[in-house]
Amino acid sequence: MNHFKDIIEEESQKDYYKKLHEFVCKAYEEDTIFPDKKNIFAALKYTPYENVKVVILGQDPYHGLGEAHGMAFSVCPGIKIPPSLQNIYKELNQELGCYIPNNGYLMKWSKQGVLLLNSVLTVKKDTPASHRGIGWETFTDRIIEEVNKKEEPVVFMLWGSFAKSKKYLITNPKHLILEAPHPSPFSARTGFFGCNHFIKANEFLKSNNIEPIDWQIENIKYK
Repeated sequence: MNHFKDIIEEESQKDYYKKLHEFVCKAYEEDTIFPDKKNIFAALKYTPYENVKVVILGQDPYHGLGEAHGMAFSVCPGIKIPPSLQNIYKELNQELGCYIPNNGYLMKWSKQGVLLLNSVLTVKKDTPASHRGIGWETFTDRIIEEVNKKEEPVVFMLWGSFAKSKKYLITNPKHLILEAPHPSPFSARTGFFGCNHFIKANEFLKSNNIEPIDWQIENIKYK
């Protein structure tokens, strides 16, 4: 089992996934659902299984218009940077001197091997948590389990109690688990700021002869 598309294919044969697929298809027909249908599996598409070096776990997609595009914490170019991502940028600035970019588009991370995985992959417009408990968690837990099986060491960043609740899925001693409070404005000052996760991740990767992540997101030139 090497590819996320194989996992999707395998899971799609299971009863829970068939019910999930039916629910999601109906939701897209009846409501405004994010992200766009073609981007539901964007995180898995842009960070192939064999490339995964770091996993950052989110909960569900942003529910505002134009925000979500299938990667945890990332927003489309031109969209206001959400508060949690602003705090991630502040921590990067403190740790590594990264300047604060003018956008929240994290594709650069994905293409370097940072899997930005939400536990729930769809959401109804302006209705946070609306698609929790319909089966996505079973699917994304399977993704985490498969990444856990990788021979190559992987860094798992677990921010907040929800992400930490997935720790039991990570049993391979080769991997590094980093835990901190969530970067949201409600909890960032209780230990996310100063966690040094980005430095620790790169030190771990380098110690295992793996190319570290260039965390700097560049400014986008808008017309």
